[in-house]
Amino acid sequence: MIKKIILSAQLLLAAGVTYSQTAPKPYGALPTERQIKWQETEMYCIVHFSMATFDDKEWGYGDEPNSLFNPQSFNALQIVGAAKAGGFKGIVVVAKHHDGFCLWPTKTTQHNISQSPYKNGKGDVVEEYKEACDKLNMKLGLYCSPWDRNNANYGTPEYVSIYRAQLKELYSNYGPLFMSWHDGANGGDGYYGGAREPRKIDRTTYYGWDTTWGITRSMQPTAAIFGDVGPDVRWVGNEQGHAGETSWETYTPEAPEEGKTPANGFVKDWLGTEGTRNGKYWMPAECDVPLRTGWFYHQSQDGQSKSAYKLLDLYYKSVGRAACLDLGLSPNKQGLIAPEDEQILKEFGNILKQTFAVNLAKGATLTASNVRGKNQALYGVAHLTDNDRYSYWATDDQITNPQLIVDMRKPQTFNVIRLREDIKLGQRIDGVVIDVWQNNAWQELTIATSIGANRLIRLPQNVTAAKVRLRITKSPVCIALSDFGLFKEPAHLSAPQITRTAKGEVILTTEAPVGSIHYTVDGTTPGISSPTYQHSFLLPDGGVVRALSFESANQHSEIKNMQFGPVKVGWQVKPDDKNLVKAIDDNPGTYAEIPVSAGEGIVVDLGKSTSIKAFTYLPKTDHTDGMVDAYEFYYSADGTTWLKSQSGEFANIKSNPVMQIVKLDKPIAARYFKFVPKHVIHGDIAEVAELGIITQ
Repeated sequence: MIKKIILSAQLLLAAGVTYSQTAPKPYGALPTERQIKWQETEMYCIVHFSMATFDDKEWGYGDEPNSLFNPQSFNALQIVGAAKAGGFKGIVVVAKHHDGFCLWPTKTTQHNISQSPYKNGKGDVVEEYKEACDKLNMKLGLYCSPWDRNNANYGTPEYVSIYRAQLKELYSNYGPLFMSWHDGANGGDGYYGGAREPRKIDRTTYYGWDTTWGITRSMQPTAAIFGDVGPDVRWVGNEQGHAGETSWETYTPEAPEEGKTPANGFVKDWLGTEGTRNGKYWMPAECDVPLRTGWFYHQSQDGQSKSAYKLLDLYYKSVGRAACLDLGLSPNKQGLIAPEDEQILKEFGNILKQTFAVNLAKGATLTASNVRGKNQALYGVAHLTDNDRYSYWATDDQITNPQLIVDMRKPQTFNVIRLREDIKLGQRIDGVVIDVWQNNAWQELTIATSIGANRLIRLPQNVTAAKVRLRITKSPVCIALSDFGLFKEPAHLSAPQITRTAKGEVILTTEAPVGSIHYTVDGTTPGISSPTYQHSFLLPDGGVVRALSFESANQHSEIKNMQFGPVKVGWQVKPDDKNLVKAIDDNPGTYAEIPVSAGEGIVVDLGKSTSIKAFTYLPKTDHTDGMVDAYEFYYSADGTTWLKSQSGEFANIKSNPVMQIVKLDKPIAARYFKFVPKHVIHGDIAEVAELGIITQ
């Protein structure tokens, strides 16, 4: 019998079959099971609906009365259903934001839903979200803000105990959770039980994150913990929704100040975009971005939500770069996702379904230059199209630059390429090249760097070819590639770009030829019967321009929106200074510098008495130095006697540096207004790209 076994082995060896079939050794830091499940989620939504919704703020101050929270039509099923229609697999509920109001009946504070009129004090919004997620088979995560601008104990050890008690309540009553979300917001001015003062804490030590996260690990072991520095998922470093073109799933946190310890809310933001090759920890990035301009609902932002194709672009730059996309949804005061947002989510979900419905590489003949141990069953190329993220094509240890040829036998048209690694074995590949067979020769099509859990290469144009070649150009170890796909994103019309000259001429353009462009200037939704754009038109007094492209009556682009204030022709600044005039030159690329400590600000002369409904401030967006986060606006009829109009903060401007609109309770008539920066994020010089007003 032994002789027969030896003879059979010799015959197999002669036929080219070997027994070098051990799996590749893992490379570098590796993901935990909870991180793997988080990565598979790919897209989820964080839902901001609380006091700030009713107070029309981004960050509540903490002094909002409980009576303010009273949505008339709150419908968790509608909100969660809108997310599911968009292809999202879960939601993260903001159970408590910085204002301290709790959306569940907690024993830790009186600033909670049981003290509100909602359902006569018997409501529990968190429970309603949980029931909706259970019904719709969606994952549930929770966020409880560590900063609490309402609590009188904030800044003392007693508050940390309160915060941990809130987490324990949430973990006990609303699990199982796929995610526990912890941002780094901390310390500043607030109500604090009536003290109305700023409070500073040492964010590296105050919350005792190791102990606090230990509660999560104990009570919700399946929940991935998000924080600026993980420990499971890191912040990507921006709120624009995109990771770096090269995106490593490993990360070594660095404190921004020498001698400090990296801690949640205390890290070099920009490092999160790309991660760290061969980093100390497996810590993939979350790309968070609001669907609207802000995180909470503001009626003034109606018509300005990101389009379905903008979301698609962000999808490729987040999920397509081995991160996850966290899209901010903001129900309105009624407790519903606005119809326009609901429609956008539905359109986005449908585009994704159409794009990834057919993998053109499935059924093709796949030929690899090397297969590990020549064992096609365990490590062959058939695993690349089997829809299993953890079966893979592997090469022998010494083969780190293999090639794969995909022969579809007839020309196919595609514009998206998908690659995935088996991340259970680490992130291994550093570089790839994709070639296509055209004109009887291989032509280089595109290149990519990091792969990881998911890499989507969106081509700038359609490509038609019968054969495609993948070349691994750089890898420190043998590969473990689990997926190769070719897909066709459906064609769509380019939405118009809306610009306005300093003289008030509105110009509508498109990236590619279209049948016609239709627009409105009163904020209403444009359609085929709306005015047809033929040439530039004047809009000197400002307003909302909405436009879309048509190919036929039934085929049109998404809607593009742009709000304008009155033109600044005839405006002057005081003092008359070449530096200060940059704040009203209608050029966002220039900026005025204003010393904060002087407290004088900048005076703008409108040239005539004007009815003002809102003030606007545009920061310099390429850095945070000089970015104003606290302000005062004054107005005057004669430039001598001044009345204060508004004061407050530009909440979250550092992470979301968009135009800030300061709405007035009622219109004012003034010829002059004054902007006084009270505080900047870094330094003592305020940088103002543009100041303006809204009159319509």
